[in-house]
Amino acid sequence: MSPFRVSVAVCCALVVVAALPFSDAQLDPSFYNKTCPTVHSIVRDVIRNVSKSDPRMLASLVRLHFHDCFVQGCDGSILLNDTATIVSEQTAAPNNNSIRGLDVVNQIKTAVENSCPGVVSCADILALAAEISSVLAHGPDWKVPLGRKDSLTANKTLANQNLPAPFFNLTLLKAAFVAQGLNTTDLVALSGAHTFGRAHCSTFVSRLYNFSGTGNPDPTLNTTYLQTLRAICPNGGPGTNLTNFDPTTPDTFDKNYYSNLQIQKGLLQSDQELFSTTGADTIGIVNSFSSNQTLFFENFKASMIKMSKIGVLTGSQGEIRKQCNFVNGDSSGLASLATKESSDDGMVSSI
Repeated sequence: MSPFRVSVAVCCALVVVAALPFSDAQLDPSFYNKTCPTVHSIVRDVIRNVSKSDPRMLASLVRLHFHDCFVQGCDGSILLNDTATIVSEQTAAPNNNSIRGLDVVNQIKTAVENSCPGVVSCADILALAAEISSVLAHGPDWKVPLGRKDSLTANKTLANQNLPAPFFNLTLLKAAFVAQGLNTTDLVALSGAHTFGRAHCSTFVSRLYNFSGTGNPDPTLNTTYLQTLRAICPNGGPGTNLTNFDPTTPDTFDKNYYSNLQIQKGLLQSDQELFSTTGADTIGIVNSFSSNQTLFFENFKASMIKMSKIGVLTGSQGEIRKQCNFVNGDSSGLASLATKESSDDGMVSSI
């Protein structure tokens, strides 16, 4: 989630709205057992092939699901392109030139449609892709609740408003998650997705040179790590260089994210806030996850399932899109609008 640059004013204030309902009454991991029994293997095969040449894609697909769910629920709205009637979420500050994986989702959708036309929603593809990406990166697996419908609208305003920024303090991070019906444990567990993937310099460079306008680096940043990051991100540079979230196992889903926080090697301010905020209730959770990977995995699974149920459309609501970038019957932009895609992995929100 250019990638949510610190200069974007919209991120400076968080508007907390009532949490969307967890509409999971009709969601079921066995939803497609009869209508599209091969959907899981189809999604897995596409992602596995893509990740062989682009291992960062696994983190990008987890992030894409998160960025979908935090904006009017897990309804595939992030996939919709600009048309005469839709203002795409892809151009919102947290997403513009930073989200990745849209073309991969289209590849998956094409493969699924060839096997089971008109059956599987794009929103469900995003949820399945996140779980499969975790597994392919040696992380946890879980039974994905399925049966979501796709939205008929997108909401750029909510995308700017709801997605947490990389410079949020703990109070703002908690508020962003509470607005979605997610608690402090969910915040810490889902932030663990930053155990793989990369971020642009622009998302953390202020920590290196001028933290909070002090003219000094962030005091919670490991001094050796500071020098490493300064070599990657020069002061006044373009901000487009990439660095790994986890300097130890950058493409593996493990508990090292929390171990890094304990030695002040959280990459984003929003990462380090979980451990370095004095007296915070998140510190104990970080310590628990750092010492027990199984505990982290179990909590991550539970929080991902919980997140995946936010504001879902089911039954007669929404539709099953034939193409993920457009609502059915609207091909107005097919000839002129390509899917907005970036070759960089911004990974700039709090997870």
